[in-house]
Amino acid sequence: GGGSGSREAVERLVRAHPVVVFMKGSPAQPLCGFSNAVVQILRLHGVEDYRAHDVLQDPDLRQGIKNYSNWPTIPQVYLNGEFVGGCDILLQMHQNGDLVEELKKLGIRSALLDAEKDQDKK
Repeated sequence: GGGSGSREAVERLVRAHPVVVFMKGSPAQPLCGFSNAVVQILRLHGVEDYRAHDVLQDPDLRQGIKNYSNWPTIPQVYLNGEFVGGCDILLQMHQNGDLVEELKKLGIRSALLDAEKDQDKK
């Protein structure tokens, strides 16, 4: 079928924007701790411009995205159409500096770089 959970539909969503998040709730009101953590990590890096899809609004999409990524849990983060992982992987990338690099590849300058500069001045 061509429903919202179909591979084609999911593929369109993940490719529609450089940063795409499938989560429970919205960035303004995340409805689970893991989704909230993803939103907070992106916020730390100053990434405000991203697409968020609330899977609780759409059971087909909720199942479709799990099938698409072959990953059993939500949230899921996509950078440039590539599946990155869930909350734990994003947190790891945040901690080891990989997220700054990945964002740089998308032409997004992490806010943490500027924060570090301020640290150097002191």
